[in-house]
Amino acid sequence: MTRIWCITGMILALGAPALAEDISTDAVYACTAIEDDAERLACYDGAVGRLQAAEAAGEVTTVTRKEVEQVQKDSFGFSIPSLPSLMLGKSDGDANLKEVVQPVKSIRGKRGGLVIYLENGQIWRQIDSKQLRNNGQSEAQIYEAALGSYKMKLDGGLAFRVERVK
Repeated sequence: MTRIWCITGMILALGAPALAEDISTDAVYACTAIEDDAERLACYDGAVGRLQAAEAAGEVTTVTRKEVEQVQKDSFGFSIPSLPSLMLGKSDGDANLKEVVQPVKSIRGKRGGLVIYLENGQIWRQIDSKQLRNNGQSEAQIYEAALGSYKMKLDGGLAFRVERVK
């Protein structure tokens, strides 16, 4: 099945490229260049009709910027190569999400081996040996560090290395 993601006016096709060329906003936008009213209307009808049919068949979906940002936050800390980079807002280097701040649900473990459970369901584990106390912290700031690793600060405290477990 071909999947097409529409992100603020942009269509991203997954699957058969020939079909994706027929089903795109480019086809709709191309209609604006046609001067003859009847031809332009026929062009619009055809392009929009293909989009509607693909949507009804479940081959096309529209994704809002807000939904894309939520996917970014939910997947932060995981590498998900099967999702198109545009879906995650990674079309250029500046668009990548570099940091998230989430409420802490609970913290378990002893110093140097904390497991942090966040309200959104994410679970992060400390992977360095820094001796941190579990003092009932309420907020986790997680950000990208060197070489694809991640660091976390609890309530703005000392940064320590973490990896996402879930």
